Amino acid sequence: MIYEALRKELRAKRHRMTAQREIVLRVFVNSGGKHLGAEDVYRHLVAKKYKISKATVYRSVELLSKLGFLRRLEFGEGIYRYELATQSDNKTLHQHIICKGCGEILEIDEKIVKDLVHNVMKRTKYKITDYDIKFYGLCRKCQNKINRNAQQNM
Repeated sequence: MIYEALRKELRAKRHRMTAQREIVLRVFVNSGGKHLGAEDVYRHLVAKKYKISKATVYRSVELLSKLGFLRRLEFGEGIYRYELATQSDNKTLHQHIICKGCGEILEIDEKIVKDLVHNVMKRTKYKITDYDIKFYGLCRKCQNKINRNAQQNM
C-alpha cells in the first residue's frame, strides 16, 4: 500500500520508483518505529549485503522526507533522524523525550501532550496553533549506571 502511494507520488513529481528508493523506505517500514539517521539506514543495508552507495541512501532519505513519506527530526545532536510518516500523522501530537546518556528516544503519550498544551494555553491565554516539544534527561538505565558509578567511587 505505502509502496504504491510512493510510486504515485514519485510519478506526480516526475521521479522514478527505483529499487534503491523502495528498499530505503522498506527499512523504515520494518524498523518498528525507530528513529533512524541516513547513516543507520546505510549500515543496515550494507549489513544485509545490499549493493547501494551511501550517497544514494542519503539522497533517497531526503527525497522520501520531501515527499512526506518520512518525517525529519532534529534532536539537538547535529544529526537528522527520520521516522515513517503515516496518513494520520499529526506533528503537533507527536513529541519526544531523549536520553542525554545513551541517546534513546521515546515518543510521549498523546494525552500527556494534549494536557500540557491545554494547561499552557489556559495559563498564558495564548491560542497555540503548533508546537514541537522535546524533553531531555536520563533514562532509567543511565540513571542506574550513574548511581552505580557514584557508589563505587565512595
